[in-house]
Amino acid sequence: MNIKPLHDRVVVKPMAAEEKTKGGIILPDTAKEKPIEGTVVAIGTGKVTEEGKTQGLTVKVGDKVLYGKYSGTEVSVDGEDLLIMRESDIFAIIN
Repeated sequence: MNIKPLHDRVVVKPMAAEEKTKGGIILPDTAKEKPIEGTVVAIGTGKVTEEGKTQGLTVKVGDKVLYGKYSGTEVSVDGEDLLIMRESDIFAIIN
């Protein structure tokens, strides 16, 4: 992958949206919910504090995370759809 986020930004690959409901109804693209779960594929160096020191990030590459439905900026890199967001937009790490 040819992308390196800066500072406290994180690149997340969203999980695929659900294709069917639990009852078996196939959903069209317009009815699918935006995913709120994904995998971290790249992280920045960390947040720069007021003292000029770099504070490392909590998440790491490979972590499965939950984030806000409308968080981040959608980008396409090498034909892959990704989200770039600040670490503060991530709600939780899934174990």
